[in-house]
Amino acid sequence: MKLRHRLPFVLIAVVAVVPCVAHAQSQTGSEATVTPVLTLEKILALAEASAPSLEAAQAGVRATGAARDVAGLRPNPTLNGGLEYFGGSGAYRGLRSAEATVGVALPIELGGKRSARVGVANAQGEQARLALVIATADIRLAVTQAYIEAVAAERRITTAREQAGIAGEAARAAGIRVRAGRASPLEQQRADVLRINAEAAVERAQRLTEVARGNLARRIGQPVTGPLDVAWFDRVQGYGPSIAASPGGTLALSAARAAVTTADAQVRLARSQRIPDVTVNAGARRLDASNDMAAVVGLSIPLPLFNNGRASVVQARAQRDQADAMRRAAELDAGQSIASAEAEVANAATTARTTGGPVLAAATEAARIARIGYREGKFGQLDLLDAERTLSETRTAAIDALATYHDAKARLERLTAAAPELAKDQ
Repeated sequence: MKLRHRLPFVLIAVVAVVPCVAHAQSQTGSEATVTPVLTLEKILALAEASAPSLEAAQAGVRATGAARDVAGLRPNPTLNGGLEYFGGSGAYRGLRSAEATVGVALPIELGGKRSARVGVANAQGEQARLALVIATADIRLAVTQAYIEAVAAERRITTAREQAGIAGEAARAAGIRVRAGRASPLEQQRADVLRINAEAAVERAQRLTEVARGNLARRIGQPVTGPLDVAWFDRVQGYGPSIAASPGGTLALSAARAAVTTADAQVRLARSQRIPDVTVNAGARRLDASNDMAAVVGLSIPLPLFNNGRASVVQARAQRDQADAMRRAAELDAGQSIASAEAEVANAATTARTTGGPVLAAATEAARIARIGYREGKFGQLDLLDAERTLSETRTAAIDALATYHDAKARLERLTAAAPELAKDQ
């Protein structure tokens, strides 16, 4: 009897506990299967860690560092040896009167050649370090553009699937109207054509999405399996009239200035090479006649009769003038590119806000009203098809506008990226 009285309470407790356990398990399972969003910053970090172009730029920095060490080295001495007064006639027959000389020749650089070489190496090292920064900025731009294309592809396939579902509903509604005798079979054919085209659009969007994700995976060196940051893609920052950015501290102009600095160093090196170096020779000679030893000292100075280094100086100066002209051209090009990019960002932001805001809302509402009216027989099928086509085109235009905005913003950030302060070698 006690068991019978307690059984309902046990059943009530079990019934109350089981849903809670199931809910807890479902929450645990959902939390375990949640994949973190692959944000743009994560993608950029992965790309910078595996980019071959950055490895090449880093190797260039190491090479210029070694070149700086080489430039600071002094010339090596030369060990000389000679044998004189042998193999002749009379007293000089054979080796009876031979005299052997052993000496060392030490080149002495004049005119500041060593410091000039070091100056060229320092300038080239700064160029290499700046090239590494530029390569990093280029990688970030390329990866950002690939990420934009991948997210846009995700949005396009979502839109295509939604349009396919709407087209399927329209086809079913048309079939009901035809079977009820409220419409001609032509409406059924039109709806089927719309459905088939929508399904084909899904297949095309799926392939483009796979290609976009594959391109992004190649950039980061691993498969892209997680969800992308769609919320970032949908955000459009406010962009209004502003003061145009100056190209003075940009990477492009800094690279041009570094080229001028290297050209200046080359001019100094060419000037220093016009001064001939001297070579001091010192050695010992054994005199065969008395078997004595004697010191031998010599000095050699090249005569700049045919090549006095003037042509090299003229060449270096011309290259310096060329580098300076290219610097001025780079400043003009950078200013023009930045101004155009700022206008593109502002226009793209306006288009994205308009297309993705009131225009898309109006097209969505118009399509909703057309569907209701078509089902109730108040609108014709052509009105419905026109409304659905307008909605599809507006959705596509909104995605394209967002992609254009983010692409323009990424290019502007690349153009206005500031050059870091590079520490020169001492």
